[in-house]
Amino acid sequence: MATQKHLTLEDRYAIQHALEKCHSFRTIARSLDKDPTTISKEVRRHCLSRYYVGQGRVPNRCIHRQHCTITSLCANKKCRKASCSLCSQCNSICADFEEELCPRLKRVPYVCNGCKMRESCTLMKSYYRAQEAHEKYEQTLSDSRTGISLSDEELAYVDAIVSPLIKQNQSIHHICVHHADRLQICERTLYTLIDRCYLNARNIDLVRKPRFRLRKKKVEKKIDKACRTGRTLVDYKRYMEEQEEVATVQMDTVEGRKGGKVLLTIHFTNCNLMLMYLRDHNTSQTVIDVFNKLEQDLGETVFRKLFPVVLTDNGSEFSNPAALEGKERTKIFYCDANAPHQKGQIEKNHELIRYVLPKGTSFDGLTQADVQLLASHINSYTRKKLNDKSPTESFSFLYGDEFLHTLGIELIPPHTINLSPSLFKKEGLSDDH
Repeated sequence: MATQKHLTLEDRYAIQHALEKCHSFRTIARSLDKDPTTISKEVRRHCLSRYYVGQGRVPNRCIHRQHCTITSLCANKKCRKASCSLCSQCNSICADFEEELCPRLKRVPYVCNGCKMRESCTLMKSYYRAQEAHEKYEQTLSDSRTGISLSDEELAYVDAIVSPLIKQNQSIHHICVHHADRLQICERTLYTLIDRCYLNARNIDLVRKPRFRLRKKKVEKKIDKACRTGRTLVDYKRYMEEQEEVATVQMDTVEGRKGGKVLLTIHFTNCNLMLMYLRDHNTSQTVIDVFNKLEQDLGETVFRKLFPVVLTDNGSEFSNPAALEGKERTKIFYCDANAPHQKGQIEKNHELIRYVLPKGTSFDGLTQADVQLLASHINSYTRKKLNDKSPTESFSFLYGDEFLHTLGIELIPPHTINLSPSLFKKEGLSDDH
């Protein structure tokens, strides 16, 4: 059995998918190497109640709805319904309304994720959603670490000792050294109590602190390191050895100016075609949105055919592989840290982007149409390794012309290909670098 580690977002997506397949808690626990009670507590603690009914169903969750004969509740003379129970307003205006609760929610699995009757059911439903459960967990974890661990009596005792001494211009260190047996708290805790105004003494009463500037906190991108479990380069090579005729797709990010818009690049290694998508922020959600849009445009079957395996780096924007993989629509793997050569094809292709958008150029003035135009020029560029064919022609030969149109790629005539900053004539794009 695993040590007592907290569930990760990846674990929660695994729980959600297993619930949708009607797996038991014991089966889910075995796959995650957890105790079944851990899964049970997780589902019951983070399930969310939502009310909706399928199309064409009357939203009535009253326990009397099957045999109700009440009419004319809303005093609408034009109403031709045989009973008010057939009206969507019934539950809100009827004095005899009594909500019926689904008895299945009182036993395992406590949620409606895998219920086959949920579309026809008119009762309140309960769902387990991984993303929302993880956000609720993080909020609970954050709340548990706020506040102080002293009672009101203990706080008053500390205040009575410390505040008068601070107003005599004694330092926190001096006070802690000479009253260590009475206070039983460290210097850092005292500074925290003063900073949060739990004591009568304030920061202004300290001798040196008012002269210090506030430290700027460095914003760090949070990466769930557990996302790499089972997705390392070693796992990738093992997986590829087991597959037959599966092409790898490489993925990366190209930045403009720090904090501005960025490009998501997706490179087909078997034909050198590169897709480019403009994103407002370099976050994992924007990458997930691109994948969801691609699946919506192409369809689930075609998406799986084009993107069977994706190899990417360890950037924070790729740190939610479970959401990118969806319901087994693709497989995500990661290169080793600081090893861009392990996906060298896409790195090499980025040079063509820098011909048009040199490093330091802001992408904020670009649109997705501009990015697709640039992608079309790059993909129409003849490559020696493709036997003097362009990536667009190679992709068309392998997958067909219809998918190129869906992906927004057009074949540019060879004599009109432009890979210089003059491709974009917009103010501030070609000269602002």
